[in-house]
Parts: sequence; C-alpha cells; structure tokens
Amino acid sequence: MRAVIQRVTEASVAVDGKKVANIGHGLLILLGIEHEDTQEDIAWLSAKIAKLRIFNDENGVMNTSLIDVDGEAIVVSQFTLHASTKKGNRPSYIKAAKPDVSIPLYEAFVKQFETDIQKKVQTGIFGADMKVGLLNDGPVTIIIDTKNKE
Repeated sequence: MRAVIQRVTEASVAVDGKKVANIGHGLLILLGIEHEDTQEDIAWLSAKIAKLRIFNDENGVMNTSLIDVDGEAIVVSQFTLHASTKKGNRPSYIKAAKPDVSIPLYEAFVKQFETDIQKKVQTGIFGADMKVGLLNDGPVTIIIDTKNKE
C-alpha cells in the first residue's frame, strides 16, 4: 500500500463537474493498493498517517498531527501510484490491485482512518475520472509505502 500525503489548506474532488468532496485545513491522501496488501497494511498505514507530526505547533515547528489540529481529510484511490517505469515509456500498472481486491481494501482503509482520527473522512469516487484540487500548505508532501517502511 502506498500513500502520497499532502498537507493542505483546502482540497476538493470533482466528478463530472460536481464536487463530491471538499475540505479545509487537513490532509489529501492519495492511496494506491497492491495485490499483496492486507489488513495489517491498512492498520499500520492508517495509524502512521493519523499520528504523523507534520502540522505546525504554536512555535511554527512541524510537531503536531492531524488529530492534534482537528484537521479534515480526503482519501482518493489512485492506482497509478504503483506505476512501473522500468521498461520503455509507457508505465505498467501490473502491481496495482484489480477492483475486486482494491475496492474492499480502500473502503477498509477509509473506515480505519475514520476510527483513528475519530472523524468522518471524505473520499473521491473509486474508479471515476476525478479532478483533484488542492492548495498544498508548506508545501508538505510525504510518500509512505507499507512495503518499504523508511
């Protein structure tokens, strides 16, 4: 499971010109799911993101989490995070899980993240052509991969 986490002052997702998600201060999380991902990946990644100290404290130091700042979140499914560009110029998405595997894992991640931050999480629409808008704050962008925990 791979996530791109962006600290935002605002973010939104639109499908067919209609906003389906809209937040203020918080996190936009792009989530890619692989065939081998499990509930363990979900639990670890959700807890890690919820507790990630990437928001400024009263001294302007990144020392507080999404929970601490009572921030909002949008989770967007993005299979292209598992693109392989090793051969040629056309990315391969062979590592990305098919919808029968990825949809239940995506939904489970959203539920787990809601539990971890004790707040409703907004989402895009799985498989839709989404237009994602954001105002990155900082900019702060972090990539986390459950198969490569660094």
